[in-house]
Amino acid sequence: MHKIAIPQSVVDRVIARRGREHIHDDLDPARAALIVVDMQNAFMMPGVAHSLCLEAQEIVPNINRLAQAVRETGGVVVWVQTAFTEETKTSWSVYYDISKPEQNKKRAEALAPGSKGYQLWETLDARPDDIFVEKMRFSAFIQGSSNLADVLRAKGIDTILVTGTVTNVCCESTARDAMMCNFKTVMVSDGNAAACDEDHNASLAAFYLTFGDVMSTDMLIGRLRSNAKKGLAAAE
Repeated sequence: MHKIAIPQSVVDRVIARRGREHIHDDLDPARAALIVVDMQNAFMMPGVAHSLCLEAQEIVPNINRLAQAVRETGGVVVWVQTAFTEETKTSWSVYYDISKPEQNKKRAEALAPGSKGYQLWETLDARPDDIFVEKMRFSAFIQGSSNLADVLRAKGIDTILVTGTVTNVCCESTARDAMMCNFKTVMVSDGNAAACDEDHNASLAAFYLTFGDVMSTDMLIGRLRSNAKKGLAAAE
């Protein structure tokens, strides 16, 4: 598991700008979605992965705990999977041009829909009633990537909790774009995984400063449950 280390100077700047350390701790659980990004064999399974992040295996229990808490408090769980298609060679040609041909070949094989690499990691608690979304870019929200924003808005979602791999690429890209699509956005500090602690923490700090909130799994579960109880009490 990553050693989380967001500098105090970053926390101080966040408080100075927003007035408190966690701006989204008042989230409405019934309008929240857990977004699980790219927890696929293509990033997690040795011998299959084209871009291996072994740290992603360590966050599976936290993602499963969060998924259960989100379901119990009225929210939705969304599993986002990257897919390779031939069309992206043209529509996203810049990405392929800056990567080595052998790496592009590995990526195409690992992320082909229906392949072993495309599948979600076996021990993730993905359920038939959850939502499954396929994306074509690093960010799930950018134009041409997926219909995730429309799916969430149709369900009345206004807050998203981002988990997955890797922190500083697909997860941060998705989280930043979610905020710019007008969703309240939280990155889960111990529910994302990167190649190293330095990448992970730099990504969390950059996101936290400007785009949204950063909370741990335990803190989020606590907020989901306490806020759900407050909502029930208010309704009575």
